[in-house]
Formats: sequence, C-alpha cells, structure tokens
Amino acid sequence: MAGQWEPDEPRGSRPVLRGAGAAMPRSTHPKLKGPVKWTYFYLYVILDVFSRYVVGWLVADRDSATLAQRLIAQTCARQGIAKEQLTIHADRGTAMIAKSVALLLADLGVTKTHSRPHVSNDNPYSESQFKTLKYHPEFPERFGCVQDARSFLVDFFQWYNTMHHHGGLGWLTPWDVHYGRAAQRFTEREAALRKAFEATPERFVRGVPTPPALPTAVWINRPKAQEDSRDTFDTKFCPEVSHSC
Repeated sequence: MAGQWEPDEPRGSRPVLRGAGAAMPRSTHPKLKGPVKWTYFYLYVILDVFSRYVVGWLVADRDSATLAQRLIAQTCARQGIAKEQLTIHADRGTAMIAKSVALLLADLGVTKTHSRPHVSNDNPYSESQFKTLKYHPEFPERFGCVQDARSFLVDFFQWYNTMHHHGGLGWLTPWDVHYGRAAQRFTEREAALRKAFEATPERFVRGVPTPPALPTAVWINRPKAQEDSRDTFDTKFCPEVSHSC
C-alpha cells in the first residue's frame, strides 16, 4: 500500500490531518432507529477517507468497546495494515474512547485522533457517508430488528462501494480508487469523450472535453495556507495499489 496519513501539528485541540496517495485513515459511527421510540442500533463504519471505500462495518444492538476492538482488528488484518501506517480518526463515542480500544490501537501500531465534541467538520467524510445512507431511497424510517438492519446494510454498502459514483472522486466509484483502477478509468473516459467530440464537434463549444480531475490528497481541517492550493490527479504517476479484502 502506497502513501501515508500524516497528522499535522494541531492548533489547540483542533485536529489537522492530511491523507495522500493511497493512505487509509478511517472514521466511525452513527445510530439507527429501532422498532419503537428510544430504541437504537449502533452502526460502526470504518471508511478509507481517501477512496471513500468502506473497508469494514458492523451493526449491533449496543455500543460496545469489545465490538469496536473486534472490527478494528479484523479490518486491519484483512487490509494488511502494517504498524505505523494508519491513523484512525473517530468520534468521541463511548466505544471509541474506551481504554481497551486505545490499547488495541497501540498494539497494532495505529495512531488515533478524535473529533472535537459537537463539531461535525472534524469528521466530514463519515458525516457525508452517513448522509448518503440516510437519503438512500430505500432507507427505512425504522428497522424492525438488528437482522433487518444488517440485511439492508449488506446491500447498501455493496452499492456504495462498487456502484455509487462519488462527486469527490471525479465521479468514479470508491472501488475504482481504492483498488488502483482510477488511472485506467480516467483513460477510458478520456477516449470516450474524444470519440464523442470527433463525431459531433458542434456539440462541444469549449473544445475537447476532459474527465474531471481527482485529488491526490484529502484533508480534515485543511490549514488556511493550504486552501488556495488545489491538488490535482496526475494519471501518469497514479500509485498502483493492491489491497487484500
């Protein structure tokens, strides 16, 4: 796996993080409404924020540090995460701030950071992913049981990873970016657009169209000095990544 997730020096308690190339920082977890009022199911999601690929998830009827530990350990093993390679950026839920989870992350050589309380901008990628889930046409008002929630989420995450064309990824799917297919897809789109231009150039008043560029890095709380600099995706130097899943 190429790339590195770099925690920058925070200003006060504000997390400032940058992920470049195929780095794989992760974040987690919202609640889903149960069958009656005041009942909930807890959704744990581990998201590669560079590719937006959901690399691990589970849903349970309780908020549990033990379940969080199991999910993190299994996902790191499945993705072949080496020590000192990964940063997990999480909310401040009970499970994610538990001492047992902190000790597991230390054993795995994983750096951890947390969002500030009640600040959604500190976890924007998870917030965006959860919004996509909530606004999915088939997302129910309530789930009848935890098995009902699991059945729905299996189909949802399959769709999200492999079929959902993400605006932040130049309209590629998370699967394309996560598994190093972005350069190939870019080339295919470029050829298709050029062919369309050659067939009917009068339709393209601005000349030969090009596919949207992709970023080479993602930020949580980009420093102001970096805001005017826009990273672009260079297909000639796209890192080829191979992950086991």
